[in-house]
Amino acid sequence: MTQLEKFEKYLIEEFYDDYRAGEMSHHTFTRRVAFIMGSMTAAAAAMTLVGCTSEEVPRNGTPMPTPNASTVSGTSTTAVPNAKSPLSVPEGAAGLTTETVKFPAQGTDISGYLARPEGGKPGPAVLICHENRGLTPHIQDVARRFAKEGYAALALDLLSREGGTANMDPDAVPGALTNAGAQRHVNDFKAAFDYLNGQDFVDQGRIAMVGFCFGGGITWQSSTEIQGLKATSAFYGPAPDLAKVPGIKPAVYGVYAEKDARITGPMPQLKEALDKSTVKHQLKVYPGVDHAFHNDTSDRYVEAQATAAWNDTLQWFKDNV
Repeated sequence: MTQLEKFEKYLIEEFYDDYRAGEMSHHTFTRRVAFIMGSMTAAAAAMTLVGCTSEEVPRNGTPMPTPNASTVSGTSTTAVPNAKSPLSVPEGAAGLTTETVKFPAQGTDISGYLARPEGGKPGPAVLICHENRGLTPHIQDVARRFAKEGYAALALDLLSREGGTANMDPDAVPGALTNAGAQRHVNDFKAAFDYLNGQDFVDQGRIAMVGFCFGGGITWQSSTEIQGLKATSAFYGPAPDLAKVPGIKPAVYGVYAEKDARITGPMPQLKEALDKSTVKHQLKVYPGVDHAFHNDTSDRYVEAQATAAWNDTLQWFKDNV
């Protein structure tokens, strides 16, 4: 092995950071890399490429992990588990309607979690791309937060073809997302855009997109390909191919964390490419926080900066959608 694909490298480095920070066990770290790479031999090589020491790399003969049934639940009927944000909106909140919807994409049906205001005239919509954990209760919560702000919010389950996030071993989810390929995910969002654009509760054409971590990278790539989007907000996601930046049509907002060297470090190159283009854009680095600071179910959550990034995203959408 001489190199890693973009999202393979992104995810393995993220897991290594979590492991070194004490937020992930060595067992979980190794399992996730193995599911991404497809074998323990390839996992060991990949871990070496991202800087793991010899003591951290699995030895020859270590068996591939066996998938287990997931303990991730589907829709919560109460408050979101482990949610810390005052913005959290529980399932069943007054004034909102939520459901699982299915629509065609690339020759099959895929599903997503749809949250929207009850009744009323057509309004704007937002597509939501989840993190590398798949469609979790937290991401469903984010959809309800947008619905509370007047959006029809559709959070795709990018593992619909694999049986759905809730039915998978959590450690296998990042590998399944990576192995599916970023282009499949972007194409699914193209289908989701068309689905939303055809609903009578959506003001046609007024559609934005937001994504977090892995989903931030998919959001950046989608901004170069889904021409009908009005605006996007990518939370600490890897940058798109810089050669495609001039073709971006939506107004793009980038959320970055000061301590997130892996993603924030290369950000100046993206900013330079955007500055040279006619794309409406803003990239903002939030001080004193690390990667995934918006996820209020994680230890990296910081309420002040997460709330600021959320409000900045809402304002960006209000101005551009």
